[in-house]
Formats: sequence, structure tokens, C-alpha cells
Amino acid sequence: MKITRRVKQILSCYEGETPGVKANLARILMHGRLGGSGHVVILPVDQGWEHGPARSFAKNAPAYDPHYHFQLAIDAGLNAYAAPLGFLEAGADTFAGAMPLILKANSSNSLATEKDQAITASVQDALRLGCSAIGFTIYPGSVYQFEMVEEVREMSLEAKSCGIATVVWSYPRGGNISKQGETAVDVTAYAAHLAAQIGANIIKVKPPTDFIEQDEARKVYESEGIDISTLKARIEHVMQSTFNGRRIVVFSGGAAKDLDGVFSEIREIAAGGASGSIIGRNTFQRQPEDAHAMLDHIIKIYQGKE
Repeated sequence: MKITRRVKQILSCYEGETPGVKANLARILMHGRLGGSGHVVILPVDQGWEHGPARSFAKNAPAYDPHYHFQLAIDAGLNAYAAPLGFLEAGADTFAGAMPLILKANSSNSLATEKDQAITASVQDALRLGCSAIGFTIYPGSVYQFEMVEEVREMSLEAKSCGIATVVWSYPRGGNISKQGETAVDVTAYAAHLAAQIGANIIKVKPPTDFIEQDEARKVYESEGIDISTLKARIEHVMQSTFNGRRIVVFSGGAAKDLDGVFSEIREIAAGGASGSIIGRNTFQRQPEDAHAMLDHIIKIYQGKE
């Protein structure tokens, strides 16, 4: 596998990692239509676990089939496909070696009343299925946040000892965080920083709004004149918060929205220096031809062609 200068530069920021972890990060960064550019677009399909099958797949019935998502990610030329154990097991043999896989190793569900996640897969599962990385969610702000951090650190240490990278979904919620505060710029930047501090190789957060949740943070944003007036500026701030851009940070697509909304948001994300996007519902809930056209446009935005 040839590695571009840009990818070598990104890997050089991970000074504490083993060659195995860097090799798997390189596989993700070098795969697909964005391979070698330093940008990534990843398909995550954990919504069946999180929200239930009908809410996730009824809008596009073929998406009930795990093979559908493998094929969508492959045909669209994405960098990686992330899913829970069951979905990956259901297609791991058919699509072995076709693209980098990320095993989502913990999950919650919409029936739960607490902001917590259960560990639903292991590092051994990731090895068995040929995954390049494990994925793990933490909820900064939740009463269970410290347990979740300890769990991800333990599993990440095991994964890295086997040469497998770690992706952290850092989603603030629970505790004293308001609903609006879950995507506040100060809270999102804080969540991304926490993920970097616990050793995440790739960090996933939501695009931040211009709302500021914490009074003490607001004083600093105002006194230091931190620009949060545009999504581009807020993305730049989140990237700065992840070791001054020394970590791969991808931004979620969030709830389903119209195409103009998707493309406008991603242009701002790309302009802000983000590593890329990780988009689930906004793709697989559309008809296949529409999903492919949308992903093609998104990739072109990161290529600087749109």
C-alpha cells in the first residue's frame, strides 16, 4: 500500500502509537475515492441498535439487510464502514478485505432511561472480523461518564496492543447539560478534547452550534474574542481543541435533512479544516440512487470540486 505525503504527515502526529495502529489508520486514510487526501467519509450504521429497526430502515426497506450497507460503502468509494457486531458478522465473509471496518463495541437503545452504553463486542471480535478499528461512545456529562471513560481506556489499550485503532464517539448528554447544550460550541470542543486525552485515534463529534452552555466558558470566549459566528469558525475551534489539529476529527451528519442542508453544512465543515464526515441516516434512509448521488457530491466537496 502506497502512502501519500499527507497521510504520512497525519500519522506522524500519533507519536505514542504502535506501527500496527498506524498501519490500520493508514488503511482507512488511503482507502476509497478520498484515499491519500487526508480526508475521510465513513458510513456508520448503528442506528438499528440506537433507535430501533423501523425508525432506522423502514424508509428504505433494503437497508434492513446488513449486506446493503457494506455494498453502499464499497460502491460509493468511502473510507470505512462502522457497525455493531451483528451487522458486521452478517457480511464479514462475503465482503472480507473489501474495505476497512470499524466495530462499534458499545451501544445504547431508545428503550433505556439512563444515559449509558453497554459493551456489546470485544477486541477479539474485531480481530476475528478483520477490523481496522473499534468504535466506542462516551457521554461527557452523564452520571456514568467516568465508568464509560474507564471502559474505553481498558478496551482501547487491549486493541492498541493488537494493532487496532480506536474511534471515540464523544456525545455530551445527561447530567446538567441542557438539550441545546449537547451541541453547544464550548461543550462540543470540550468533548472532542476529552476524547483526544483518552487516546482516541479518530474522534467523532456533532457539528457545533453558536450556543454556549457554560457560564465560565462564556466569559473566556468573550474575553478572548474566540470567533464562533460561523460553522466554519466553530469547526476550526474544535480542531484546535484536539491538540491543535493533531488528531483526526470527523463530524456526524445528524438527523435527516434536505440535500441543500447537508451540502451547505459539509462545505462549512470542510472549510473549517475538519478531517471529514461520518454520515449514516442521511444516506441509507434514501433510495440507493439518491444516496450514491449524495455521497458523490460530498466526496467532491472534500476533493475541492464542489
